[in-house]
Amino acid sequence: MSRFKLYAVFLILFATFTVYANEKSELFRYVPSTVSEVWKPVYEAFPDPKKALDMPKPNDIKAWREIHETVEKERIPKEQKAAHELGVSVEEKTLGDTPVLMLTPRNLQSSKKIIVYTHGGAYTMLSARSTLGAAALIASSTRLKVISVDYTNPPSVKWRDVTDQVVSVIDALRKDGYAMSDIAMMGDSAGGALAAGAALKLRDTHGLLPGALVLWSPWADITRTGESYVTLEDAEPRFIYQKVLKPSADAYADPEEQKHPYVSPVYGDFFKGFPPTLIQGGTREIFLSNFVRLYQAIDTAGGVVKLDLYEGMPHVFQATLPQSPETKIAMRKVTAFLKKYLGD
Repeated sequence: MSRFKLYAVFLILFATFTVYANEKSELFRYVPSTVSEVWKPVYEAFPDPKKALDMPKPNDIKAWREIHETVEKERIPKEQKAAHELGVSVEEKTLGDTPVLMLTPRNLQSSKKIIVYTHGGAYTMLSARSTLGAAALIASSTRLKVISVDYTNPPSVKWRDVTDQVVSVIDALRKDGYAMSDIAMMGDSAGGALAAGAALKLRDTHGLLPGALVLWSPWADITRTGESYVTLEDAEPRFIYQKVLKPSADAYADPEEQKHPYVSPVYGDFFKGFPPTLIQGGTREIFLSNFVRLYQAIDTAGGVVKLDLYEGMPHVFQATLPQSPETKIAMRKVTAFLKKYLGD
C-alpha cells in the first residue's frame, strides 16, 4: 500500500474515532425510545456531568460545609413547595438525640405503621429539609407517616456515627410503642445503603429487624466495584465517580473501611437474616451492578427480595419526576410491598 493510501486510511480512521468519541461523550443525553414522553426533555436538559466541579478533599470540613449550605439554600424552598402540594404536614422532632422531620399525609391510613427514611446525597450533601419532596412523595403514596432522619453529614462525622444516629431513631420509636414489625426502613442512593447498613447493625447488635426495607438506587458498594461502574460510565447522566462519588466515599469512610458491611451492604452476611427487601433502580445508572449484587446476596441467602428495574431510568427517578408513568408504577409497587409485609 502506498504512503498516500496509508495516510488516507489514517485520516478516515481518525475521523471515525473523532465522531465516535463525540457521540460517546454525549451518551448521557441519549434519550431511549422506551421511556415515557415526559422524560425526553429531562434527558435532553441534563448538564454534562464531566463538567461538574471537583469535590473538596475528604477531610476539608469547611469546604464541604460551604458547598452543603449553598445547595441547601437553593433546594429547600422547592422541596417545601413540593411537600405542600402533596398535602403532607411536616413537624420537627428529636428522636434518640437525632433531629428528624415527621411527615403526616392528609390521607393517613394507619398511625400504627411508620417508615424511617434516610435521604441520599452521597452522605456529604443534602438534609431532611432539602430532600423533603422525596419523603413527602413516600408519605402521600403509601399513606403512612414518614420519619426523615436528619443525620449529620460527613466529614464532620464518619460512618459509625451516622449509622448510630439511624439506629437511635429506631430505638426511640420502639420506646414510643412501635413494634419492629410495624417499622419499615427506606432510603435512596447513599440513604439506601445507610438503611441497609443500619438494618444489618440492628440485627447484629440488637437482634432486631424492621418489618420491611425499600431501597431506591442504593449505593450499596462505595468502592467502585462492579461492571456498570465502567460499562455505564459515559451513559450515566448524574455524576462521574472520580469527581463526586470518590471524594464523598472517602469523607464517609476511610478506604480501608469501605467494604465494611455497614458501609457497603453488598458485603453483608445475609444468612443471619434480613428483612423483606424491595430494590428499585434504573438501567441508566452506574449503580446498576450494586442493585444486582445486593439482590443476589440476599436471594442466595434465602431472603425475601425483589429487584424492580426500570428501562432507561436514571438515578432515583422516582423523586426526580414524581408525576411520570414510571414513578407512578414504582410507587404502586412500593405501597403494595409495604402493605404485604407491614400489614394494614
